[in-house]
Amino acid sequence: MYAIIETGGKQYRAEPGVVLQVETLVGDVGAVIELPDVRCIHGDSGAIFGSPKIDNAVVKAEILRHGRTRTIRVFKKKRRKNYRRTKGHRQGFTQIRIGEIVNPS
Repeated sequence: MYAIIETGGKQYRAEPGVVLQVETLVGDVGAVIELPDVRCIHGDSGAIFGSPKIDNAVVKAEILRHGRTRTIRVFKKKRRKNYRRTKGHRQGFTQIRIGEIVNPS
């Protein structure tokens, strides 16, 4: 059984026991959170699709850690103008372990 969930503007395939790295979520390490934006659930009886999400369906996950990704260099340049700018960016993330997929039906 798996579910397609949306968090942080991105969609992920969530299966019980799988560890995902998603956009930063609010919560302490070790806390169990509920992700209510379930787009699709696929199980033994077939697939259930929402429009846009399935009502009363949630995916429960445990927060493993918070962190930041590697630095991404952003470089701007305008030729022949002696204009050069370098910036860096580190995106925050939350690592979660999918626990249970609660299907309303």
